[in-house]
Amino acid sequence: MNLDIRTEELDGETVLFVGGEIDAYTAAQLRESLLPLTENEGAVIVVDLTGVDYIDSTGLGIFIGALKSANSNGSSLRLTGLNERVKRLFSITGLDEVMDIEEEEEAQ
Repeated sequence: MNLDIRTEELDGETVLFVGGEIDAYTAAQLRESLLPLTENEGAVIVVDLTGVDYIDSTGLGIFIGALKSANSNGSSLRLTGLNERVKRLFSITGLDEVMDIEEEEEAQ
């Protein structure tokens, strides 16, 4: 399975659009795209996971490493577009307590 990754600069933020499955086979590709972004001091990185329907423990480890890197470089990391399955995984592992996860706004 391939992972589709696209980076865009939007309103002063670096947005990483990710699609596919994040697992042991694709995690290195995500790491190579995400970690260098977190090393820029003061960077604002948003990872859009709208196209991701599966993440395993290897993928979660990439996000933990990216968060540590962002924190040590004065950058910020925010996740958005998590479906219910992926959101539940972050909740079960407690990562939703330490990571900035943007909730989808409810339709009114």
